[in-house]
Amino acid sequence: MQVMNSNHPDWLTSFMKCHGITLWGVADLRGIIIPSADKKSSFDYAISWAFPMNPEIMKSIQTGPNRNYADEYARANASINGLANALVAKIKNRGCNALMLPASVRTDNENIKGDFPHKTAATRAGVGWIGKHCQLITRKYGPWVRLGTVFTDMKLPCGSPLEKEFCGRCTTCIDACPAGALTGKAWEPGIQREEILDVFACDRWKKEHYMHFHKGHNCGICSSVCPYGLKI
Repeated sequence: MQVMNSNHPDWLTSFMKCHGITLWGVADLRGIIIPSADKKSSFDYAISWAFPMNPEIMKSIQTGPNRNYADEYARANASINGLANALVAKIKNRGCNALMLPASVRTDNENIKGDFPHKTAATRAGVGWIGKHCQLITRKYGPWVRLGTVFTDMKLPCGSPLEKEFCGRCTTCIDACPAGALTGKAWEPGIQREEILDVFACDRWKKEHYMHFHKGHNCGICSSVCPYGLKI
């Protein structure tokens, strides 16, 4: 099991192991501004995990999403939400508060974003870094993952945040993006999403071409061609 800190309480380590989660950690979110989510601002920590996608399905979408990918995407999100709810219950049973961050829920349609980026918790927990396609990349699974996040006020040992990217000069995802939405800018903590991704161009392309898959919310081409995923 790949854990970002080996000093986690036994119950949490066992919980993750029983649910088949092999890549996870805890993020220290103190000092992190959580926009339009004041109800979460009292939670100083977040448990973050990577849920791996089926690699054969991910390899199959290099020219565009398909039904298998759409079904896998939905399956992963449902599994993440189920695990998150169970983890919240575990934490509350231990006298602390917790709140799950739903998978793939857009709460701000105008700016095309949710309450809080799962990727922020993941990088702060040391689970991975942000690639040039604005997706989280892990050493173990590449970007072929969906992310889960549970906020908590339970004090837990935190991972070491990843504060650099490991994409180097690779431009594979940029070259593959059919929307031309990727700028090529390398990620670093604090960089604005818009410096890496034209989210409106991305969203427009998906809705124009892939409405039959989750109402145009899915593409996945940039992730499918990533060398970190293809090495699996």
